[in-house]
Amino acid sequence: MSARKETELPAQSLRCRSCAAEYPLEDIGTCSACFGPLDPVYDWEALAGTITRESIAAGPASIWRYSALLPLEAPEEPRLAPGLTPLVRADRLAGELGLRELWLKLDTANPTHSFKDRVVAVAAQKARELGRDTLACSSTGNLANAVAARAAAEGMEAVVFCPADLEPEKLVATAVFRPTIYAVQGTYDDCSRLTVELSFELPWAFVNVGLRSYYAEGSKTVAFEIAEQLGWDAPDAVVAPIASGSLYSKIAEGFDQLGRLGLIDAATPRLFGAQAEGCSPVAAAFGADARVVPVRPATVARSLAIGNPADGDKAVATARATDGAIYAVPEAEVGENMAVLAAHTGVFGETAAGVSLGALREAVARGELGGNDRVVLVVTGDGLKTPGPVSGLFEPVHVEADADAVLERLGVLT
Repeated sequence: MSARKETELPAQSLRCRSCAAEYPLEDIGTCSACFGPLDPVYDWEALAGTITRESIAAGPASIWRYSALLPLEAPEEPRLAPGLTPLVRADRLAGELGLRELWLKLDTANPTHSFKDRVVAVAAQKARELGRDTLACSSTGNLANAVAARAAAEGMEAVVFCPADLEPEKLVATAVFRPTIYAVQGTYDDCSRLTVELSFELPWAFVNVGLRSYYAEGSKTVAFEIAEQLGWDAPDAVVAPIASGSLYSKIAEGFDQLGRLGLIDAATPRLFGAQAEGCSPVAAAFGADARVVPVRPATVARSLAIGNPADGDKAVATARATDGAIYAVPEAEVGENMAVLAAHTGVFGETAAGVSLGALREAVARGELGGNDRVVLVVTGDGLKTPGPVSGLFEPVHVEADADAVLERLGVLT
């Protein structure tokens, strides 16, 4: 890592979202005055003179091509670099839904097959800058995978706190990297509370606590990539799942920042958010035009099972600011939507993708999106991590090892 000074970094400081108090670029999780969340502050006027489409295109084929828009310095030798995942057209599904264009942003192509690799890469880089040697987190699964893999790649220790009843596929996909896994008897919100308490006692880099200001910024790169992959243009709408609310709101911020820098001319897309009905505090708040009220999760979409979302109110504000919406999808439709996505596009997305497709279908049914719209649906994780909701589709045809038996079943032989 070079010795570039903090004052020369793209971000200048951290600022409280609630009271505007400012802090240095350190591992400070919340405002000490009002306990509000902290966001990086950038000098957009200075950045506008240095960042161009050409300078970005000359960068590495990963999130680090956008390092000039992140609150830290890129690693000199990126390891297991995430990002620049495929953006693919889904014409058959677009036709089925009645959309002009539908694109899928496949973050299943990241190293541990979810968008969490983006946010962890940014947080881990800050942890290394601060001299930390242990990455830690609370997780519903995907983040545990990403933290464990990132620590293994960087030669760091990893500690993850997950609900004890998490999908075994996600726990095994974490355990293979040899972290310490604490299976907590409780919900994700219990895990989150536990890690907040421990962050005051242990010298670990809790990526979604003390380093959350940096961690969250990694999600902006989803928007940066979509715009670049569309020829420096913005779609009419983006559909994304909501758990904490950070990914959803940061996608909007990403497009807004590109517009501020003159890298795109289009307006920020309308943002449509998705939650599963069994854990939908943000959708409920949007529908009631109220603040988010915590709930106890009871949903098949475990990756979205955050009953007390840290950025829930910000997500509601994002929906309103972009003329979007946030919908709750019935639990029974999550697996069905996973199957629809797979059958029409060849993409097997996890439960969160089934929830997102459900919200897209709802927006179309309400006439909010239609034949004039170009839409991007963010597929945040791989269906192999959450096969349960579609396991009932496995109904093989049992036959003898005899070609005539197969042909007879097909009606070719009589």
